Amino acid sequence: MIREIKIGKRVISKSSPTFIIAEGATNHNNRLDLGLRLIKEAASAGADAIKFQTYTAENLVTKNAPCFWEMANANKKVVGSQYDSYKNVDKLSPEAYYEMKKCADELKIEFFSTPFDFEAVDFLEELGVNVYKIASCDVTNIPLLKYVAKTEKPIILSTGISRIGEIEEAVDAIQEEGNDQIVLLHCTIKYPTPYESVNLNMIKTMQIVFPDIPIGLSDHSIGIEIALAAVALGAKCIEKHYTFNKNEELSSDHWLAINTPELENLVNYTRHIEMAMGSSIKKMDNSETDSLLYARRSLVAGKDISRGERICYEDIRIKRPGTGISPKFISLVSGCIATRPIKEDEVITWNDILEKGSRIK
Repeated sequence: MIREIKIGKRVISKSSPTFIIAEGATNHNNRLDLGLRLIKEAASAGADAIKFQTYTAENLVTKNAPCFWEMANANKKVVGSQYDSYKNVDKLSPEAYYEMKKCADELKIEFFSTPFDFEAVDFLEELGVNVYKIASCDVTNIPLLKYVAKTEKPIILSTGISRIGEIEEAVDAIQEEGNDQIVLLHCTIKYPTPYESVNLNMIKTMQIVFPDIPIGLSDHSIGIEIALAAVALGAKCIEKHYTFNKNEELSSDHWLAINTPELENLVNYTRHIEMAMGSSIKKMDNSETDSLLYARRSLVAGKDISRGERICYEDIRIKRPGTGISPKFISLVSGCIATRPIKEDEVITWNDILEKGSRIK
């Protein structure tokens, strides 16, 4: 049974609505006004949470670490190192974080971030976040996992570039610190992710391997359809990179992120899918009552039939509505006696016939 994960006033569980995270990353471009805009628009679109990334380039990468993503499109590669890219967007001030957290609290959208080092965890603890996100690149960063686990806050862990064994080691490391508040997100670390590399079936595999942990998707494909397919597969948490303007620069995430109208569609369509999943028991739905009566067929008189006349097979038609005798009983009705005059094209009911060999009194 999937355990219940509490994040502020929201819950991730087997029966809960899908938890939808707008991944703001560093799309604030180091500006408080843009960070506030991301929060406000994500809240207006109905997202459950807005998430950012907290790091310094110096603590994250070496000066010469090569980039592994595209900046603007598939034909335009990043110029420079990872350090160069991260250094462009690691300057949001602590004061800005506090203002953004306050704004999110007022709008009742969950605010949190991905820490990439111990100092970031300490700062986010002071800030008062209710949950932590760990990036795929840190699945094997056991010291960081244990440090975050000790906060006793829920951990949402992305699992890109990971084997099942590595994920199991990460989960064990978190649980060894007494923290079992874990959500796992299937993920492919390719920006953007081609459809043939998404591998949504991994969600089903992870549901089997980790039956007590909610499974979701951190999606880097273009658009929202892959995320919606994941919801239909039972994903309980969806993370999508989010921006207010896909043409913004500095952050490498703007161009492949979804914008506010797309985020709103993702939220609304997810809720539609959740309602549509319904029951796994095949039975007539209450909404089908009229269809039962008027879409199914009945046995109908193919000609005028007199009272006392024997009804022949050739005298019977099969037509809508379904308010009379079901077509499966045609062999029983054939040869019976009419108890009243039945007009052509009139539905035949059980009260209209006597069984074979009977006589009308």
